[in-house]
Amino acid sequence: MTISYFAFFEAPDATHISSKDLAHPAAVLSGLPRLIKALIFTPPQTITEHFFMDDPPSPTFGFQLHFSKIEDLEDVLRRDGPLQALARPVALPSLRDARVSQQAMIARAFPVDDPRLQTETGALPCSYLVHYPGAARDLNAWHAYYLDHHPQIMRTFPGIRAIEIYTRLDWCSFMPWERVDYMQRNKLVFDHPAALSHAMRSPTMAKMRADYAQFPEFTGGNIHYPVLTRELAVGAPARLSLQAS
Repeated sequence: MTISYFAFFEAPDATHISSKDLAHPAAVLSGLPRLIKALIFTPPQTITEHFFMDDPPSPTFGFQLHFSKIEDLEDVLRRDGPLQALARPVALPSLRDARVSQQAMIARAFPVDDPRLQTETGALPCSYLVHYPGAARDLNAWHAYYLDHHPQIMRTFPGIRAIEIYTRLDWCSFMPWERVDYMQRNKLVFDHPAALSHAMRSPTMAKMRADYAQFPEFTGGNIHYPVLTRELAVGAPARLSLQAS
């Protein structure tokens, strides 16, 4: 397990973050101390068909950080921490009016049959982010059922390259962004948006829906976002790689 930190920028008047603004967080994030992995999320450039097309559009920008220890994450979230560089009013002009949310979580990785990305040169893999913002009547029973059943079905999606499930923890942050307390998040990774769309049309989706009907009682539903995923070369600011998340 690792510690994951998510931040999402939702800007209703901006479809995409500007290329200039994208370079700044890439440089800041890749230089964070004791960072294991940093991912940047942006919306697909074309419509990506999936089972939940009525969900809200993907966030304009987001990122995910992986650390081995909670204290390593909390060090970068201090009042004088290096991540404060992204919270300054002039940091991301194209996202100045965005709603920004943040959450730290425990990350659990689950096996897939073939984790090797098969992307064309210059292309980015596509992650499917699923958020559960509500509450379960019995959270222990909910997680126990989910972790014992759903990832095993996810593994049968054609072309799936990674599965991660995130659950809550207590954490300290002095970033001036809204703290959220979603009970769970998931991430599925595919080679590209078309591979995600193909997987959503496979028989596995019917099995997922049947298992969803067996979940212990909870409120708040879930939200699904397809996002292009860039993995930063940690320790080499402003360099973007195409590795799997």
